[in-house]
Parts: sequence; structure tokens; C-alpha cells
Amino acid sequence: MYQVGIHHEGDSLEHPPSLADGGAHELIDTVGKDGKGGQTPQGKRKTELPSKFPFLNISRNLVLAYQSLGVVYGDLSTSPLYVYRSVFDGKLQDYQSPETIFGAFSLIFWTITLIPLLKYVFIVLCADDNGEGGSFALYSLLCRHAKFSLLPNQQAADEELSSYKYGYSGRSTACLQLKRFLEKHKKSRTVLLVIVLLAACMVIGDGVLTPAMSVISSMSGIQAAADHLTHDGVVFLSCIILVGLFALQHSGTHRVGFLFAPIVLIWLISIMIIGLYNTIIWNPKIVSALSPYYIVKFFRETGKDGWISLGGILLSVAGTEAMYADLGHFSAFSMRITFAFVVYPCLVIQYMGQAAFLSKNLDSIPNSFYSSIPDGVYWPVFVIATLAAIVGSQSIITATFSIVKQCNSLGCFPRVKIVHTSKHKGQIYVPEINWILMILTLVVAIGFQDTTLIGNAYGLACMTVMFITTFLMTLVIIFVWQRSLVFAAAFLLFFWFIEGLYLSSAAIKAPQGGWVSLLLSFILLAVMLVWHYGTRKKYKYDLHNKVPLKWILGLGPSLGIVRVPGIGLIYSELVTGVPPIFSHFVTNLPAFHNVVVFICIKSVPVPYVSSDERFLIGRVGPKPYRMYRCIVRYGYKDAQQDTGKFEDLLIQSLAEFIQMEAVEPQLSSPDSSSLDGRMAVISTNLQSHSPFIIDDEDFETCSTIQSSKSLTLQSVRSSYDDGNHENRKRRVRFNLPENSGMDPEVRDELIDLVQAKEAGVAYIMGHSYVKARRSSSCWKKFVIDVAYSFLRKNCRASAVALNIPHISLIEVGMIYYV
Repeated sequence: MYQVGIHHEGDSLEHPPSLADGGAHELIDTVGKDGKGGQTPQGKRKTELPSKFPFLNISRNLVLAYQSLGVVYGDLSTSPLYVYRSVFDGKLQDYQSPETIFGAFSLIFWTITLIPLLKYVFIVLCADDNGEGGSFALYSLLCRHAKFSLLPNQQAADEELSSYKYGYSGRSTACLQLKRFLEKHKKSRTVLLVIVLLAACMVIGDGVLTPAMSVISSMSGIQAAADHLTHDGVVFLSCIILVGLFALQHSGTHRVGFLFAPIVLIWLISIMIIGLYNTIIWNPKIVSALSPYYIVKFFRETGKDGWISLGGILLSVAGTEAMYADLGHFSAFSMRITFAFVVYPCLVIQYMGQAAFLSKNLDSIPNSFYSSIPDGVYWPVFVIATLAAIVGSQSIITATFSIVKQCNSLGCFPRVKIVHTSKHKGQIYVPEINWILMILTLVVAIGFQDTTLIGNAYGLACMTVMFITTFLMTLVIIFVWQRSLVFAAAFLLFFWFIEGLYLSSAAIKAPQGGWVSLLLSFILLAVMLVWHYGTRKKYKYDLHNKVPLKWILGLGPSLGIVRVPGIGLIYSELVTGVPPIFSHFVTNLPAFHNVVVFICIKSVPVPYVSSDERFLIGRVGPKPYRMYRCIVRYGYKDAQQDTGKFEDLLIQSLAEFIQMEAVEPQLSSPDSSSLDGRMAVISTNLQSHSPFIIDDEDFETCSTIQSSKSLTLQSVRSSYDDGNHENRKRRVRFNLPENSGMDPEVRDELIDLVQAKEAGVAYIMGHSYVKARRSSSCWKKFVIDVAYSFLRKNCRASAVALNIPHISLIEVGMIYYV
């Protein structure tokens, strides 16, 4: 099974393909198409089966709705622990009265109704990127429907991916004019990327603040019941729980995930019952505060101090962004069910009950939640609250790992180790980030020891992300949904007015703790921008110093050196041309491998790339040169394949390309101008059409394979394999059938490929040193020579990030003057 897509590598998204390019740019449909020349809806969520059986659709969504409780709503559901205390802290202490309590509840009710329910549940959840959500999903949609992307090595072939198109085809005149204006100015694209990265930095900042905020708030219940316990003791116990929480991250959320949903469900039911009890017992008139009249009355009485207190009100919706960010794990319908019928009513009734209790017990405001719990159920609720706080912290930590991986895919974050803790997509663990988060969380918890100060920083970070989401959502309404500018402007102004009030109130409290989120975000943003800048400069150097194909053709099939058995995989970010490290290698060493493959691992602005569309295979130079190109495409949430599996898939894909080239006239053009650039989409599901007889062998069987390597090197590799059990799991040997009726020229090339594979695979990568030119400004020298150099020295090496075995790695040292 294979797909064939003929593309010319020289075509990028910035230069649309034309007939003058000499290459075909249409997708030749064989497998994975609908048989009518159109694309199959592979990128769309697979709802055909459930749509035929409504019961399956309903039961599936109910199961997802139940599971989303623990993953998505843990943070949002624990907000009653600290909201009222944060609202009435500061100058609002002078306005503690039943009328003010009623006004605060009315503000909380309408805030939860307008932002999570109206904005996110009914509008934002509709803007999914092939089922994925979050700021990067919105940015990905915009990059595919307008030329906003700053990824350097994009190709026209990427637009043929089944998950690339969203499904809207109409264009309004106003939309086109605005689109052309923004595409014309590169600064607008840079500003858009900075805005998206700022939102990502704020989410990572939440990963520091949320655990400290939630755990300390839940543990404060011990101090309320045990007067002899000091606040320092509460902070100490909280730190123990935080260390345990981060220490368990390496096991993955799937191992304890089955506990999350029941904990949050029990928590929500408990606080709803307590809220209903307090409403009936203490003050049933609190129901009248659902009217927005009490909001007007609240501000009339409190004035400017009431506006400042909005920084505490917004904590009632902190964690809402997780509803959209974690969309990929569930479905929009299931999350709407959960929030509308479980989370929303439980939270509203709880806040109502707290307000009813506080209206009759004003002295209990500093510890409002635990004071409102009846004595008979105090300790069970305390235990559930502590567990719910841990669950809420777990969800934001997991989201932080996901954000870091997405930034890394965009080339905006230093390389880190990414461990996939489960076969389920999206469940990852990043060791470096985990321990940095733990240290920063402990510093915040010990340094502040006050949930009000931490809440000021937490609220500022959360509302900034919501503010940016509203802006990105407006662009999606214009360019992706292609609605009128009037509708988009109405959406933007309505929610920006509401969120702007909260954001300004949170910004006023920057000196009282809010500066922490700003400091963390700007440090992270500086790291991301420096890394992105240095990476782009390095790519441009490679692009401008490509080896001319005429120089390689002039060397002849032997390249002017000795060709030794084996396969040389040369890694580069270039999607066309020969990277400079190749000429640097062959001019300094007298030998190179029989088979050369230029590997480019690139990210595309889609969440996932189907395995049938991952590999783009082409030839570099004439057939006797045995030089190929392989472009491996990953989405921003894809997991990269392990080295052993990648080698096997690469060999099969090359073999399929060689066979295909013999029968496809587009691929075998004798024109010398086409010797570098013809690419074909090769499916990795090749077992049924592979020209090879594939044998799966264990390590002991495979170790007897004869090769041209020296006995010393064979013993070294054997020792290496003995210490790496993952490499012992499976070895694949390729054999050609004796009588296959194959073209002799194709058979010879396949034999060369098999023999090269048996001789061994070497990975050639550039060990680069990036330096600023002498004529550069002092600022550029600082960014490149100091900041970017520091990040490169202290991040994971490319070979480690790509899981390349050290025994097979060859690094070529080069200095880049950018």
C-alpha cells in the first residue's frame, strides 16, 4: 500500500508552485483517497461509526465526560477553597457586610456563566484543530489558512496532508484584504508568534503557581481545626506533598488516572451538598443575588476598591483554559456535558452556600470554606479537598509538559528529553522541566507562604491566557470560519471588555505577588525568542551555503572518494539541496558509505501526521550515485519513532520508492534539472507490498550476520547491544526473493540497499558552533555568543533528543558565522 505524491522540493509556502518549476504538484491518488480525486477526511474525527449507532456515540461521550472530570476540571473545581478569602483581602475588609457578600456572589455567578460557559463551552470549543485545542491549535489553524507561519522549511507538499485543511472554502472580500495585509508584513507574523509564546509562558507559569496555591489552600484546613499548628507547619506539610507530587510524575498520569475522576466527582458532589445545606440553613435569600442588580449595588458601595477586588473574583474561573487545552484527550461534546450538567451547577451551588454562610458569619471570611463545613463531615471533606487539590495540580503539570513539547516542535524551546509514559497520545513526561517546576514551586510556597499573594500571581497568569485566547479566537473567526468582521469585532469587544476589567485589576496587584508570574513569563519568553532566533539564523546559514549539485555531479558516482559498505544518514534541516556538512565531511575524509540518505526531520503546523503520509522520499543525483532524500514529517503533538523502527521503515520506504520510480514516468525524468527535487509520499504501512522477505530475528540470531565491519567493531557493537535491552527486542533482516520477475536495474539497486543495511547504518550530524560575525552589533553578539551559546551547551544534544545510538554516531564539527 502506498500513496504517491509528486512534489518539487524547491517549492515552499512562500513561493507557490507553477508550471515553470518542471514538476508535478498534484497528489496522485492510490490509497487513502476517496476514489474521486478528493482527499479522505482522515484529519476529521472518526465519527462515522458512532453516527450510524447513536447508542455507541452517547455511551462513548458519557465515558469521556466522566474521565474529563479528573483530567480537566480538577483545578477549576478546587477554586472555592480560596476565592472568597482572596476577594475580601486588602481594602475590601472595610466593606464586609451581607450586601457586599451578595454582590461578590453575583459577580462570581456571572463570571462563571459568561467566561467558562458562554465563551469556552459554546464558542471556543468549536475551534478545534483536528480534535486538538489550546493556543497552539489556534495558531496552527491560522498558519494553515494564512501565511502566518515562521517555520523555516515548509513545503507545498505539506498542504496535501489529509489533516491540513479545515473545511471552509468561501472567502469574503474583507477577509482577503485583511489577510493580504497581515501576510505582507513580516512583523505582524512575528508579533503573532510572540503573543502565542507569551500565552505558553503564562501556562508554564501556572504550572509553578497552581500546585502551591491549591495544596496550601487545602492544607490550611488542618490549621483551622488544630489551633496549636502554626502556619509554618502548614507550609512544611504542603512542601512534603508537593515534593511527593513531582516525584511521582515519572510514572505517568495513566497509572493513577483511574483515581482522578472519582475523586473530583466525589468532591463536586460533596461541595454541592454542603452548599445546598448552607443555603437552606443560613440564608435562603441568597438566591436573589443571581440577579445582576447586586453587581451594580456592589460597585456602587465599594467603588474603586470593588474593582481591585476583581483580582480575587477571577480566581473562580482559574483553570478554565484547561477545558480547551485538553480537548485532544476527549471530545467537545463530552466536555460540554461535564461542565454544563456537573461542574457548573455544583460550583454555583457551593459559592451560593458559602455566601449564605458568610452573610451571617462575617468573622469567618478569612477561612470561609472550612468554616462553612458542618462539624460532622469536616475531616472527610478535608481529605477529599486535599486529594482534589493534588488532582488539580497534576492536570496543570501535565499541560505544562505538553506546552513545552509543542514549543520545542515550533523550534522555540531548547531540546529536552521527552518520555512517553503511555501509548495514549499526549501523555508525556519531561524530566528537566519537572524538577525545575518542583524547585520553583517550593520557592514560591516557602517564599510567600500566603495564598492571597500567590493568588495574585496565579490570577494574572490565568487571565492573560484567556485574554490572548480571545484575540486568537477572533482571528480564527475571520480567517478560518470566515465570518463577518462585525461578528468577530462583537466577540472581541464583548469578551475583551469583561476580561480587560479582570486583567487590569490583576495587574494592579503586580507589586503584591503578581510580579512572580510576570518575571517567570518574561524569562521563559526571552529563552524561547533567543532559541528561535538562533535556530533561524543557523538554518539560513545552511540554506545559503548549500553544496551545488553540479559539484557533486562533477565528482562522479564515487564522489571522488572510496565508497565503503553501509548506509550514511546525514541529518539536516534542509528540505532541498545538499547540506554543507556533507562537503565538509568528504573533503576531509577519504571514504564515505555506498548509500547516502539526507534526512530532514521537520515539524508541520498540524497536531498529528498520519503514518501513511509521514515519509517523503526522493532521489539526489543520478541512480548510480545511490543518494536519496527522506523528509520525515511530524505534527506538534506527534511522538517520534525509536531508532530501530525508523531504520526498518526507511529501508522499506526507499525500496518502495525505487520500485515506484521504475513505473512512474514523473519520477524517472532524464532531465538533469530534476535530479534533486522529485519527492513521493510513501506509506509506512508497506508489509503487504514490500519487495522484501522480512524476517524478525532476535539478537542471538542476528548477531551471526556477516558484514564488512572489523571484528573489533563487531565486538564493540555486541557489548553495546548487551547493555541496551531495547535494541535486543527485535532485529529485521531483509531478503529479496529469487524469482520475482523484477527489472534487473531495480533488483541491483535493491541488492545494494540490502547489503548496505546489513553492513550497518551510521548517523552523521553536525556538531555546530554558532557565532556572530565580527561586524554584528553588540546586541546580536550578546544574543548569539552568550545567550544562545549558553542554551545550546546546557540542553540535550540533537543525537540524544532523536534517540540516536552513540555507537553509530559521527559528528562533523562546523563553525557557523551568522
